[in-house]
Amino acid sequence: MKTNNKTRRFVMMSFLGIAGLYASPVFAFKKSDAEKLIKNLTNDVLGAVNEQKSDDIMFSRFEEIFSKYADVPLIARKALGPTWRGASKAQRSAYVSAFRGYMARYYGKRFEEFLGSEIIVSNSRKTSGGFLVGSNIILKDGSSYQAQWHVIDARGKYLMYNLFLEGVSVLSDVRVQIGSMLDKRAGSIDRLIEHLNSKS
Repeated sequence: MKTNNKTRRFVMMSFLGIAGLYASPVFAFKKSDAEKLIKNLTNDVLGAVNEQKSDDIMFSRFEEIFSKYADVPLIARKALGPTWRGASKAQRSAYVSAFRGYMARYYGKRFEEFLGSEIIVSNSRKTSGGFLVGSNIILKDGSSYQAQWHVIDARGKYLMYNLFLEGVSVLSDVRVQIGSMLDKRAGSIDRLIEHLNSKS
């Protein structure tokens, strides 16, 4: 039985239309996107610090900022290391939530010194999985130091993955801390989660 040309074209167009609905969009990851993310992030950070609210309020703001601009699940998984593979779905979810709060306090305590400071974003460059966005942090007393923000394409969304302060990786530092906490709790992720939730 011969297929009518009109029928063939209709079937082909229908197929292409359906394929288009389910096709994954192509994201062009640009340097300007990474820089914009960090400019917005640092503006929010400085805003939270300069409000001079209580630590609880400031840490809550940092948790919101961390959730908005950082790939928290990926950072949490990298910080936990091989133990992540043996964790249940419920444990992973509870750990990521506890880790988010811990990191808000971790960054918050360090960002307190940014009161009255200025952060100038500059000299970004392409790197593995995204861009390394450079910035100069000028403190209130006039002193300054360099910070580099690793921004990645996280499943089509631009998010911060790591921060380097004067060349020192924050993620590496946090990985050591999490590893030490886990070792002290005989490798129990449940006890680690409890500790992270109670950490002040």
